[in-house]
This record gives sequence, C-alpha cells and structure tokens, in this order.
Amino acid sequence: MAAEVTIIDHPFVQHKLTLMRQADTSTAKFRQLLKEVGMLLAYEVTRDLPLKYEPIKTPLAPMMAPMLAPEKKMVVVSIMRAGQGLLDGILELMPSARVGHIGLYREPTTHVAIEYYFKLPHDVEQRDILVVDPMLATGNSAVAAVDRLKEVGPMSMKFLCLLAAPEGIKHFHEQHPDVPIYTAAIDECLDEQGYILPGLGDAGDRLYGTK
Repeated sequence: MAAEVTIIDHPFVQHKLTLMRQADTSTAKFRQLLKEVGMLLAYEVTRDLPLKYEPIKTPLAPMMAPMLAPEKKMVVVSIMRAGQGLLDGILELMPSARVGHIGLYREPTTHVAIEYYFKLPHDVEQRDILVVDPMLATGNSAVAAVDRLKEVGPMSMKFLCLLAAPEGIKHFHEQHPDVPIYTAAIDECLDEQGYILPGLGDAGDRLYGTK
C-alpha cells in the first residue's frame, strides 16, 4: 500500500510559498519565508503528538491541563544543505527536539544521491524521526536518507518537504511505502535536469545566495 501524502494547504503556507516561488524574492527574504513556513508545516506534521493531563494551578483554581507526553521524543533530521532552512523554523516550534544531519549531494549527470555526512543523536532508536528537505524532486535524496535512517531502527518516520513532484512521490512510495509524506504543494513535473516545474529553482542556492 502506498504511503499517505498530506498536502498542507493552509492559506498562510500557500501565500508564503507563492512569495518564495517568485524569481525576484531576495536571499534574505527567501530564508525568512522558509523558516516561517517550516514552523507552520511543523504544526500540521505534529498534530498527532500525544498529550497527557497533569495537575496545575492557575491564578484562580487548580485544574488538569494537557501537556505533551515527555516520553514522545522526536528527532528532526535535516538533509543538508537546504534542509537547514526548514529545520530552523521547526526548532522555533520544538526547541527541545534532537537534531540529526545527513549530507547528500546530487550527482549532476545521473542524479544519484551521494552521501558525505551522517550524524544522529545516540538514542535515535527510541525516538520518532521527522526527515526534512524543501524539495522532493527525483526522490533519490529522500530515498537514500530514509534507507540510512532505517538502518538505525527509529520508532517511526515522516518525510516533510515544501514542494514535491509526482515523479519523486512515485519513486519514494515504491521504496518506502510505510513513510508518510507531508508537503505544501505537488507541482506539475520535473524538467530534463531533474528540477521541479514550475517550482522555485534550487532551494539551496536561493537559501544561501549561491549558484
């Protein structure tokens, strides 16, 4: 069975995504928007986090109040380098989350993902993982990242991106049908170089002002 794909179509998310798509959006503005969208997307991805009720005292009366269950621990894993832009926003919402990094680059001709860095918290097998990368284009990087993460045996995994292409979703589902995808939009297709159309260009280049 194919994994679930959730499109996060909140008006603020869609508005900010449109601003990011525009070619004349500056590096500084793009970076700020990606951070803001990362926090908004994290709201939806964490909607199913469990709560427990604890006694507290308000200025007027005692009550049983909902709190995040402390045993529900999460690791956010950024696929470098562009994943850092989403990570910054997510950590605004979840400052106590542990963080892991996977460094991957796309070989220009074959589009195969080549790993150059891998670092995770020591107890990741006791945690849920949220893998983040702005673009799910060919899907090669996302598949390679999840392949590596499954080797350490986390409790569960989700994949979060800003934009996805149908080709990337199909490839990811074929390899990891058990990992749900969350995205702000599914665009039309990939171009000959493996970039999402209409997309927003190379997210890493736009985030850091490189070419």
